[in-house]
Amino acid sequence: MGSNVREEVMAAAKRAAQSHGYTGLNFRELAAEVGIKSATIHYYFPTKVDLGAAIAKRYWEDSQVLLDSLWNGGNDPARALMEYPNTFRVSLEQDNRICLCSFMSAEHDDLPDPVKREVSAFADINIAWLTRVLSAATDMDTAASERRARAIFAAVAGAQLMARSRSDISVFDALIDSYREAGLLPG
Repeated sequence: MGSNVREEVMAAAKRAAQSHGYTGLNFRELAAEVGIKSATIHYYFPTKVDLGAAIAKRYWEDSQVLLDSLWNGGNDPARALMEYPNTFRVSLEQDNRICLCSFMSAEHDDLPDPVKREVSAFADINIAWLTRVLSAATDMDTAASERRARAIFAAVAGAQLMARSRSDISVFDALIDSYREAGLLPG
């Protein structure tokens, strides 16, 4: 067994969690999708908790890399803020899925602690990134930037949720445009 199998399981689990949340992680269904036995998944991830924590951690790590590439050393913070909503939009473009960590956040009370920690890390890295970029793009102090960062994060995640509930990506786009018109997101 190689790392390719592990990566295939991680990819299938990510898709499942983006569509059905943590409760949608089913070893038998994942094994069938990947074309392996469920015992093979247990080799890499002994428990559902291990799998859930691993995919949530990978998700926020991948998000951090994406956000860092948007930031691009601070060369154009206004452009980075314009592009930020697209980091959420891309999930909707993939069969009306939503952000894995947003979906799992809705299951917070039922998540095991290791999964909760990784899901919380996603929000933390987004808010920290937004705070840094807002501070560079505006004359707001750090505290004001952080308050606005939290509002932007919540608004963009909420726009994604509303669009998913209607299976209509244009709802997301319209909400993002309204956030820009209202001044929440820089235009």
